[in-house]
Amino acid sequence: MAQIFDAPSKAILRSQIAEHIAETDKNDKRETQEGEQPLPPDRFFDRELSWLKFNKRVLELAENEDVPLLERANFGAIFASNLDEFFMVRVAGLKRRIDTGIAVTSPSGLSPRQQFRAISEQAHRLQDEHAHYIIDHILPALADQHIVLLSWDKLTTAEQERLSRYYRQQVFPVLTPLAVDPAHPFPYISGNSLNLAVLVENPTSGKTHFARVKIPGNLNRLVPVDDLTDEESREERYGFITMENLIIAHLESLFPGMIIKEARSFRVTRNEDIDVEEDDAENLLNAMEKELLRRRFGPPIRLEISDATSPFLSQLLADQLRVSADEVYRLPTPLDMTVLFELQAIDRPDLKYRPFIPITNRQIAEVESSHAQDIFAAIRERDILLHHPYDSFSTSVQAFLAQAAADPKVLAIKQTLYRTSSNSPIIDALIDAAHAGKQVLALVEIKARFDEDANIMWARKLERAGVHVVYGIVGLKTHCKLSLVVRQEADGLRRYCHVGTGNYNPKTARLYTDLGLLTCDPVVGQDLTRLFNQLSGYAPKSSFHRLLVAPRTVRTGLIQRIRREEDAARAGKEAWIKIKVNSIVDEKTIDALYRASQAGVKIDIVERGICALKPGVPGLSENIRVRSILGRFLEHSRIYAFANSDGPQIGEGPISGPEVWIGSADLMHRNLDRRVEALVRITAPEQVEELIHYVDLQMADSTISWHMQPDGAYVLHSRDEEGRPLVDCQEYLIHKHQRKPGTNTLAH
Repeated sequence: MAQIFDAPSKAILRSQIAEHIAETDKNDKRETQEGEQPLPPDRFFDRELSWLKFNKRVLELAENEDVPLLERANFGAIFASNLDEFFMVRVAGLKRRIDTGIAVTSPSGLSPRQQFRAISEQAHRLQDEHAHYIIDHILPALADQHIVLLSWDKLTTAEQERLSRYYRQQVFPVLTPLAVDPAHPFPYISGNSLNLAVLVENPTSGKTHFARVKIPGNLNRLVPVDDLTDEESREERYGFITMENLIIAHLESLFPGMIIKEARSFRVTRNEDIDVEEDDAENLLNAMEKELLRRRFGPPIRLEISDATSPFLSQLLADQLRVSADEVYRLPTPLDMTVLFELQAIDRPDLKYRPFIPITNRQIAEVESSHAQDIFAAIRERDILLHHPYDSFSTSVQAFLAQAAADPKVLAIKQTLYRTSSNSPIIDALIDAAHAGKQVLALVEIKARFDEDANIMWARKLERAGVHVVYGIVGLKTHCKLSLVVRQEADGLRRYCHVGTGNYNPKTARLYTDLGLLTCDPVVGQDLTRLFNQLSGYAPKSSFHRLLVAPRTVRTGLIQRIRREEDAARAGKEAWIKIKVNSIVDEKTIDALYRASQAGVKIDIVERGICALKPGVPGLSENIRVRSILGRFLEHSRIYAFANSDGPQIGEGPISGPEVWIGSADLMHRNLDRRVEALVRITAPEQVEELIHYVDLQMADSTISWHMQPDGAYVLHSRDEEGRPLVDCQEYLIHKHQRKPGTNTLAH
C-alpha cells in the first residue's frame, strides 16, 4: 500500500532539522572564535547568471564546426529546451518571490530586482544570438547537405497539391480557431504551445477581429515535402515545411469569407513549478495530482513572438497576456527551436556522431563466460565500478535487477525511483519480483520535476502489482540512487547493493555519463538497510559507516574532509582535492574550499552547469582551477576525492592514501538540505586510482574543456598552439572501452 509519513514523523523531521541548524551555527561560531580572517563579501557569482553561462556553452557546441552538423542542430534544440525550463522554474520562482515580497538579496549581493534585470538582459541577448545563428548558419549548412526548410511559396505546384491534400485529411480536422469578440473572451494559452495570432477582416462590416489557432502538439512540426514514393522525387533531398507555415497557407479554410490581414506565430512560457504544502496534505499523491492541474494555469513569464509581428498585434498579445515589455522576446521564425530535435530522425549517419554501442563491464563479462551471466557471482568476487554509458546499463544494473526478480533465492528487493523511462524494464522487474512472492519496496519520488505525471502512473502500477510503494520523508525529495537485494545463500543472508550517481533510466543511461557501485560488502548492506528503514519507517537516528547521507551528513562530512586537507597543507604534507559535480553553489562548502586554497591545498573542480565559486583569485582561490566539460554525453557523475584518508574503515582495517566518494549529491542547497542523497566510499585501491585518473583526464590541458576565469567567463580550449585538436575525453573513453575492455580504461 502507498504511504506517506504522518504527524509523528513531521515532529521527528523538524527536530532533526533544528539539530542540524544548531550544529551548523555552532561550527560557524567556532570558526569566528578561532580568529580566521573574514572572506571578501563579493566572493560568490550569481547562480542564475552562472546557469545562463552554462547554456551559452551549449550554444557554443551548436556553433562549433568540429561537431557533426545534425548534432549541432541537436545542441541548438537542447539550448532552447534548457531555456524553457529555466524560465518555467527559476525565473518564474524569482518573479513570484518579488511579487509576494519574500525575495531576499542573493549571496552574490544582487537585490532581487537587480537579479531579475540581469537575467532578462542576458536571456534576451542569448536567445537572439541563438535564433539568428540557427537561421543564418545552421539552416544554410543543412541546406548544403540537402536538408531544406522550405516556405510555401518555394514549393512546386505538385508539392503544394500534395501538402494541401495532407492538410485537408490530417490537419484541418484537429484545428480549432478561437475568435475574440464580446461573446468570446481571450482564450487561455497553454504554456509552451505554439500558436498563430490571426487578424481577420469582415468584408461586410469592415471590422477587424482577432483569432487564435493552436498548432497541434501531437503532430510533427516538420512536415515532409518530398514524397519518396514518387519516382520524380527520388533525388537526395529531405525537404520540410513547418506545420505553422502549412496552416498559414490554408487559413482561408478556417475563416471562409474573411480577409486574412495578418497571421504570426507566438508562444507563451508560464510558471510551471510545483508547490505542494506537504504538511497539510493528507495524501501526497492526491495533492500532487491537483497541483499538476493548477500548473497548467500558472502566470505567463515570457512571450515569444515573430519579429515580423505588427506593433498593433504585438501590443494586443502583451496586453491580453499581461506581460511587461521586457518579457516580450521578438525573434525570427521559426519560434521554438526544439523543433530541431525532429531532424534526428533523418538517416544521415555522415552528419551525426559515429555509432556507439556500450559494452558489458569487463568484471561482469569475465564471470558471464563461466557462470552464464551470474551478476551475483561477479559481485561476490569484488566490488564492481560501473561507468555509463561506456559500460552497458542494460547488462549491468538492469540485468542485476532482472536476475534478482527471477532468482528464487532472492527474498526482498528495495529500490529508489526518481526518474525512469516509459516501458521501464526496471519497473517490470519489480512487478515480476512482487508476482513471484518477494518482498518489494519501491520508493517513488513523485515530486521529481516534470516527471510527476509519469511517476504517479508508476506508483499506481506498482501498487496494483503488490509492491509496497512509499513516498519518503515529508519535506524532502528522495534523490539518492539505491538498490538493495537480499538473497538467501548457503552461509546465510547476503545483501547485494547498487549505489549510483544517475537515475534508473535505461534511456538516459545511454546519454549521461554516470557512475555506479555494485557491492555485497556487509558494511554497505547494513548502511542501505538502515537508510531504507529510515525512508519507509521511523529511524531518524540511523548512523552510517560507508555512506554520507543528506541532509544530515553530506555537507558536514565533505567540509570535515576539506578541513582535513587544509590541516595537512598547513603541516607541510601533500594535500589536494578533486571534485566532479554538475553544479557548485553551496556557500558553506565554497568557503571551506576557499580556506583550503589559502592554506595551499591544490583544488581541481570539474563542473558542468552552475559555479558560484570564483577560481584563481589572488589571496582567495589562486590554488583552485575550474573546468567545464560538455559534449556528446551529458556529464552527470559526482566524484569527491581527497589526498588524505581518515584512517580505519569499519570491517576493513587501516586505509591509507586517497579517499574517494561517488553518489547523487551536487554541492547545492537543495541537495544538501532538502533532499535525501547518498554518497558511498570507494575502497578498492584500483577503483580509487581509476576515478582520480578520470578527474585528472578531464582537468588536463590536453583535454577539450572550458576554463573558468576569475571574472566568471569561460574560455573554450579545443586546439593546441599549433591548431591541432585537443583530446575529446568522451571519444577517448569510447575508444579505450571498445578497444581494450580488459584494461584500466580511465588511466590517461
